[in-house]
Amino acid sequence: MKVLGIETSCDDTSVAVYDSDTGSVANLISSQVDLHDHFGGVVPELASRAHLVNLLPLVDVLLKRENLTLQDLDGVAVTSGPGLIGALLVGLSTGKALSLAADRPLVGIHHIEGHILANALTGELVLPAVVLVVSGGHTELIHMPCIGRYESLGGTLDDAAGEAFDKTAKLLGLPYPGGPHIDRLARQGKPGRFALPRPLLKDKRPVFSFSGLKTAVRLVIDGLPQPLSEQDVCDVCRDLQDAIVDVLAGKLFALADDLQVPAVYLAGGVAANGWLQDRVQAEADRRGVHFIPPKPLYCTDNAAMIALAGYHHLAAGRRDSLSLDSFARAPLTSWR
Repeated sequence: MKVLGIETSCDDTSVAVYDSDTGSVANLISSQVDLHDHFGGVVPELASRAHLVNLLPLVDVLLKRENLTLQDLDGVAVTSGPGLIGALLVGLSTGKALSLAADRPLVGIHHIEGHILANALTGELVLPAVVLVVSGGHTELIHMPCIGRYESLGGTLDDAAGEAFDKTAKLLGLPYPGGPHIDRLARQGKPGRFALPRPLLKDKRPVFSFSGLKTAVRLVIDGLPQPLSEQDVCDVCRDLQDAIVDVLAGKLFALADDLQVPAVYLAGGVAANGWLQDRVQAEADRRGVHFIPPKPLYCTDNAAMIALAGYHHLAAGRRDSLSLDSFARAPLTSWR
């Protein structure tokens, strides 16, 4: 089965084809980083307009590169939400048009399910598992007994972990997106210089809170001589990253221990953080729990994960009509 995937939930335009017969995936991404860098974040209207310009040419390039036509496809999978509603509508409308033109089934994919199943693009999934979904908009712990069944066990009470990374990067004057720069600079920082809190780390509930940590970082930065030295920046990055990773890894494995699952996974943009991957790998090895760090390409928004998820939906007989709508917010629910 060959499935075309379309992802336009935020600022990256991406298309992919997943071939279940070979297990291979062809993925293309058109980045809008340069477009939004001037504003220090994604401007929804600009993102939508860029998707309109980039999406169909990207589909054309991908199909030609793979020597495929629309009739060679067995289905079209498209992110239906959550995300920026205007950006989602561009992808969904295009997916519907291609599905109708090729007379192929359409299936809408929840963006978070795509991120979770992206782990299958790195290695074979071991289930049941606990998945830590962590990004600029999400910090959530999900129990996955099998593909298609998801139970949210807890999440952030306020801000997501990625939000703490993004806001700190902005305070430090780092380029957009700030997460990768913090990850890099933290490796040159001296640990323990600033006494940053580990919010709710000792709370046994599977919940997170990062708003207080953001405030603590701002107070630290405001209390330093201005302008900040290079070492100041590195030290702030190091202590922030240590604090966030301590909380994320601690909560993930506390829940994994309680449920006695054989595997844990990371999903979402912050899953690409090398510090987090190393910490989770070390803890998984110590406990004898299965974990394979996801490839950075499949942590950020991409259509490969949508095409793969679409294959599982279509193989199970799930279809959506052309009346399928997009949504800005909605929890991930089971469909199997």
